[in-house]
Amino acid sequence: MTSKNWLLLVGAAALAVVYAVWFTDWFRPETVEIFHSIRNQRARPQLGGAMPSLMFGLNRKLPLTEIRLVPLTAWQTNHAVLPLWHLVSASNSVPVKMFSYGQSIRGMKPAVNGTHPQPLEPQVTYRLMVTAGKIQGQHDFELGDTPTATQ
Repeated sequence: MTSKNWLLLVGAAALAVVYAVWFTDWFRPETVEIFHSIRNQRARPQLGGAMPSLMFGLNRKLPLTEIRLVPLTAWQTNHAVLPLWHLVSASNSVPVKMFSYGQSIRGMKPAVNGTHPQPLEPQVTYRLMVTAGKIQGQHDFELGDTPTATQ
């Protein structure tokens, strides 16, 4: 082969590598998209109205290996902050696409035995971190004002 052919071959290979790195997802870490929704689902007349239910959704069904919810300001200053809700996979967890705050997910257990989800406060920003094997995702959210009962 002539030097011109070698130059064209090397140039084509370099363009292929540049395309693969910049325009495909082959070399990017896999992530999961998380969203939240607050709904008043459970009526509690003795408590003065409906109790808000915090729901989280994922962009696809995943067998989760860890769920952790922490206050964002505390997490930014200290990554060893105690989570308000922390579940880890005890075995093969069931693939889920939606779950609610405090829900017991089959195949997962609290990271520390005997702990329960802590109550969330309005006007505080929280970070939910989800792991499913090598796939990781996080979502920052804030609860609005708690709903009041109308009379």
